Amino acid sequence: MLTIGQLAAAAGVTVRTVRHYHHFGLLPEPERDASGYRRYDAQAAVDLIRIRTLADAGVPLARIDALLHAQPAEFASAIADIDAELRRKIGRLTEYRRRIARLDSGERLVLPPEVVAVLDRMRGLGVSERRVRMERDSWILLQALDPASLPRRIRDKNARFDDPETTRLYLACDQAVDWDPDDPRLDRLIDELDAWETGHERDDAPSGSPKLVFSRIFVEASPSWQRIIETLSDRAAQRRRAATEQVG
Repeated sequence: MLTIGQLAAAAGVTVRTVRHYHHFGLLPEPERDASGYRRYDAQAAVDLIRIRTLADAGVPLARIDALLHAQPAEFASAIADIDAELRRKIGRLTEYRRRIARLDSGERLVLPPEVVAVLDRMRGLGVSERRVRMERDSWILLQALDPASLPRRIRDKNARFDDPETTRLYLACDQAVDWDPDDPRLDRLIDELDAWETGHERDDAPSGSPKLVFSRIFVEASPSWQRIIETLSDRAAQRRRAATEQVG
């Protein structure tokens, strides 16, 4: 026979916990013996371990009481249900852990791995973090507005970075972000960009929209970029008018 302290130790709980289970009627409290102590038999130890295990698994005390009085088949079925619920909780917790681990990963939270790889490639090429963030924002908008175009855009972006000349011009534009719009270096860069645009006129891009490095959403970021966009668009329009006149 066991004292309450020995019973608690056998089940890995405290004496206070045993008394708590007594209070809720989960574990019968034996009468005191002649020496004034309450003595517990082996079944009490088995029941206490069952109660503690079920409670640790999150089973409400009211349900534990019902399970302790259930028939073997009913008890086995209930245990199977509890196990299934624990598996679901483990799955949810695993997903929460994965998401928490990614909280410091920036664009990885919202963009597919292929786009993140493009952004990481830009960093590896030496593109400024400011420009990378702008590109990230444009990818996020594109994913929300036109997700079907993502695979093609990713292929196009990687193909352009595969070309050394395109990459050189891309980096030059990135460096020009803080230039004064009247900086003479900008004239040379515009000429180089215009030559590139002329050589890629068949690329799949909106008519009149510079295709190499800029999107309209970048214009407000830099006066020099605004001048590049406007000049290239004007030159493209002039070429289209000239081609139309020749046809006419």
